Amino acid sequence: MRTEVHVHGSLYLRKGVTLSQIEAGLRQWMEYLDAESISEMRSLEPSEPGVSYDQSARVLDICWTGEVGRTFQRSLQATLVDMGPLLEQASEIEITFYHEDGRDEFQLLFAGPSAEAIHQVQRRLMLTDVSSLLSRHFGTEEVKRVEALVNELFDRDWEQKGAQAQAEADFQPSGSLIHFRGKKHLH
Repeated sequence: MRTEVHVHGSLYLRKGVTLSQIEAGLRQWMEYLDAESISEMRSLEPSEPGVSYDQSARVLDICWTGEVGRTFQRSLQATLVDMGPLLEQASEIEITFYHEDGRDEFQLLFAGPSAEAIHQVQRRLMLTDVSSLLSRHFGTEEVKRVEALVNELFDRDWEQKGAQAQAEADFQPSGSLIHFRGKKHLH
């Protein structure tokens, strides 16, 4: 069974990374799509650029929609692992699965040059989300107390898992999956 999916985000590349290195990093996704180059990684949506590389800004921009099967997510995760050593900083990639029954699934995957960089971008996004939600109902002092608790949780998590992740040369992207119902919305 095929599902429509939208992948969106930007990967910020280290200085000196070449197009051939990027395409090698994207190899597993390109093989999944039967594409031989970035220029062939086109979106089903004509208004979307697909996967594009801006050499002067050193950014790989992804705004791609396609019909995929069960192994797509595994292919994309492997691609993010392969891209990790080429990245200057960690960033998130948003994935939205649009199921035929009207159910949508939203997932954030993270990729970066190290497990610590990924952990820090996850922390930053969590603090932004929590602060935004809480500030609608509570004052600055209450929000700051919760932010301190979130920071404490991330510090504890890093102590438990971070040392192990640093010891491994494996830059595993991690993510979370959120299910929701709603109309298709690409941006």
